Amino acid sequence: MAERQQCPQCRVENEPDQRYCGSCGAHLALICLVCGETSPLEFKFCGKCGTEFKLGSFPQGIGEERRVVTVLFADLVGFTARAEQLDPEDVRALLGSFYARLRAEIESFGGTVEKFIGDAVMAVFGAPVAHGDDPERAVRAALAIQDAIGQMNDADPDLDLQVRIAVNTGEALVSLGAKTNEGEALVAGDVVNTASRLQASAPAGSIVVGEETQRSTKSIIEYRAVDPVAVKGKRAPVAAWVALSAPSAPGERTAKRVPMLGRQHELALLRGMWERTMAEGRPHVVTIFGPAGIGKSRLAGEFGELASQEGARVIKGRSVPYGGSTAYGAFAQHVKQCAKMFDSDPIPVAYEKLEQAVARLGLAGGTETANHLAILIGLGVEGAVAERQTLFFSARQLVEVLAREQPTILVFEDLHWADSGMLDLLEMLASRVHDVPLLLLTLARPDLLSARPGWGGGLPAYTALRLEPLREEDARDLAARLLAEAGEDGARYAANFAEAAEGNPLFIEELAASLVERATQPTGELPTSIRSIISARLDVLPAAERATLLDASVVGKIFWRGALATMDSSGDALSERLDSLEGRDLIRREPVSRIQGDQQFSFKHVLIRDVAYATLPRAKRRERHASVARYLEEATAESAQTAEALAHHWAEAGDEERAVHYLLAAADLAGQGWAKDHAVDLYRQALKLVPESDRERRREVLRKQAVAMQMLWHVPDAESLARQAGASPPGPEKN
Repeated sequence: MAERQQCPQCRVENEPDQRYCGSCGAHLALICLVCGETSPLEFKFCGKCGTEFKLGSFPQGIGEERRVVTVLFADLVGFTARAEQLDPEDVRALLGSFYARLRAEIESFGGTVEKFIGDAVMAVFGAPVAHGDDPERAVRAALAIQDAIGQMNDADPDLDLQVRIAVNTGEALVSLGAKTNEGEALVAGDVVNTASRLQASAPAGSIVVGEETQRSTKSIIEYRAVDPVAVKGKRAPVAAWVALSAPSAPGERTAKRVPMLGRQHELALLRGMWERTMAEGRPHVVTIFGPAGIGKSRLAGEFGELASQEGARVIKGRSVPYGGSTAYGAFAQHVKQCAKMFDSDPIPVAYEKLEQAVARLGLAGGTETANHLAILIGLGVEGAVAERQTLFFSARQLVEVLAREQPTILVFEDLHWADSGMLDLLEMLASRVHDVPLLLLTLARPDLLSARPGWGGGLPAYTALRLEPLREEDARDLAARLLAEAGEDGARYAANFAEAAEGNPLFIEELAASLVERATQPTGELPTSIRSIISARLDVLPAAERATLLDASVVGKIFWRGALATMDSSGDALSERLDSLEGRDLIRREPVSRIQGDQQFSFKHVLIRDVAYATLPRAKRRERHASVARYLEEATAESAQTAEALAHHWAEAGDEERAVHYLLAAADLAGQGWAKDHAVDLYRQALKLVPESDRERRREVLRKQAVAMQMLWHVPDAESLARQAGASPPGPEKN
């Protein structure tokens, strides 16, 4: 008899044949965060691409969300006319191989094939799981499709296939429970229609991208501008570019010309550890932790340059979540650099270079050691070994010889993407290499500690260095420099950008770039790049914790457990989720609450709250705003601050009558405190919500607004008279 399944969200036992949890509705399967494929709950690795399942690999439940997605359309050119001349079986065989190859390329970059339409393919990146770089993934997938079609034509010259592709990025409504294999649509919105129109206008053999895709990837992908495309149903032509190539490897970014700011202390720590490593001749492991965009790579790059100038050998490797990564990808890059190998080298040439490098360095074992290294880095040579430790010993030999020959720093970037084998290799090198000046410098997001909670524990010499957001003055300085470099008024916007980005250097760069391109105003919407990075962080949360965070976003930057309880009936589990979210550094528990007897929390960054809130569809927002409003009515007195909050929540809930009631109450209280300008603004907001047909009420609101405006004009006179009399001018009470 088959075993019962335990729901990964609520832990309730379910029957073996159930597809969804009978208690909470969660999908009883794991979703791969790389390829999107589902696997049984007992799997430890994805059955399709081999990625290790980590915390948060189960679906986010059934329903709809608003997300920024990237849509890819690919269509065979002239296939309809050609199919008329072919036997139906030949048509099906040709389309079958075309579909299979495109699906493989799309899924290898983390995309989801939504549908095949005749000789066209539609794929989505960023749903059901966001990765933080979905526009880049989509364009790289399109370039890979171009190469794949070329390879198919080379293998069979009679094919002569040509494909035109379009990639477009924008907001869409996503159906999380869509069964794409059964024809259900995953996304809906203008982004899909525009991508389809761009594809129809693309020249044969080209990749055309929309404005938001180009803006999000222009530092990584090489483009050529083309004439705007006239799209049916749109007032203005759609800006378009042709993607030419991806010069840099996945994950690599061009360093800005502005100097590194605010990291002098961390740089000094790294230099001190390196000097100690060289003096003692003993290996050391350092992990720089921090969220995306915080400056891990920049700090490592600055440190590496200084160490190189002082005689160190610095070799960089990077783990990538897609695009042909091998099991030991970062270390494989180290080996290839030592042997002067290129990815484009034929296997015999690459192996010969590896043998020569092993001989030049004098590694024991000669050809056998070279063969072991070739197997480890996935060179595709024949042969096998009885156990993994044999391969690891050859890697250890190589690293020891390199460090003995010259003080060496091996950099492992994006270690959070590494699989367990790569982490095992690193821990072996850290614990078994002795008596050589070797620094293993690893860079990772905090996600690494979810996959390997004991990372660094038990190693002879290990240091964890956590990067915090830039200080306010450094953030302002960075924003001002970036804007000035682009010819903008840095002093005008620097403070706004520094505050909005909350000390994240990448976010400051993206906000500055958006302003320079006139893509947004300083108080406008978040750039797609920022929203995507934060969405990816939210998508790896367990479904229940993610749902709690979305609920909290409706309350605001500050929220209360009691307000969440009105939207969540999980009881004690809610406290556990909040505790876990605090442990993940997403929210903070406040020491003092404004509501007696209820625990108060706040989002660590308002950007997290903004992105979480933007994810909710309007219908869900209205429901949750109504719940929050009812909670505040029961839990608070009708103070000015509470009245404004209630007005906001009732307005967002669609109850304009109640919103007007609280706006007028807040305006009256503001007027009593001589905050006349604020009172005028509140009366103006209320007037917008009063129906034109309710003339009597509109007349009353206008009368109150006029009185407040008249008093506002006399405030300077009152203040002048008060000064002359030696008294305090009227104003709001001080707490």
